Amino acid sequence: MTTATLPHRVTPARVLRSEWHKLWTLRSTWVTLIVTSVLTAAMGAGLAAAYDGTGEGGMDAVLFALLGTQFAQINLGVLGVLAMAGEYSTGQIRATMTAVPRRLPVLWSKAAVLATIALPLTLATNLLTFPLAQSFLTGTDLSASLGDPGVLRALAGNAAGLTLLAVLALGIGALVRSVPAAIGVFIGLLMILPEVLAMLPYGFVDDAVRYFPGKALEALTTAQPTPGTAAPGTALLAMFLWTAATLALAATVLRRRDV
Repeated sequence: MTTATLPHRVTPARVLRSEWHKLWTLRSTWVTLIVTSVLTAAMGAGLAAAYDGTGEGGMDAVLFALLGTQFAQINLGVLGVLAMAGEYSTGQIRATMTAVPRRLPVLWSKAAVLATIALPLTLATNLLTFPLAQSFLTGTDLSASLGDPGVLRALAGNAAGLTLLAVLALGIGALVRSVPAAIGVFIGLLMILPEVLAMLPYGFVDDAVRYFPGKALEALTTAQPTPGTAAPGTALLAMFLWTAATLALAATVLRRRDV
């Protein structure tokens, strides 16, 4: 007598496929992605069209063209939070964890799916936005081309940084389990805490702040490194470590805490 093969055995590939399907079928995913791309491109083109060329040369050309990614940070962060904490809000997480009792494959799959979506989207948006903005900046002090030193690296670095921020937000969502609270923690870490710490009169605090996610993303988005900021490679490593540490903590909590 032979033992029948279980037709619905849980495998990493099936968990990954399930999470891919869940994220892509959410209307909020499509809306967030479209709004992120449109806002980034529109703001880059709008600022470039309004620029009169009288700047003092202190602004990096890539950073100027991608100022719209300030909105992208929040949009992708919200998407990351919704991908995890949203299931706790709706109660769907119980069904998910019942289907995948080991739990951790759910977290890794959600992170992988989110990164797979965010990276190509942000990179394509950047490669569209920069030439679009430059079409208005010809002859100004911010004129540059894709072939200039550091430009492609900054465009790709910004995309990688935004992707890591989205996955970081997903980890925060897994830790906090509340959409509003997780968004608040994400924004606080990204925008508020570094500014508060920078007010402290200690040199080592200033050195540490430059490696916070928001500051590291800014360093990644400059074609020419700015004094007082982290080097691009170090900034990318810092963002990776922030994200990895958050996911590791989320994984620990996920295994020990009841759904």
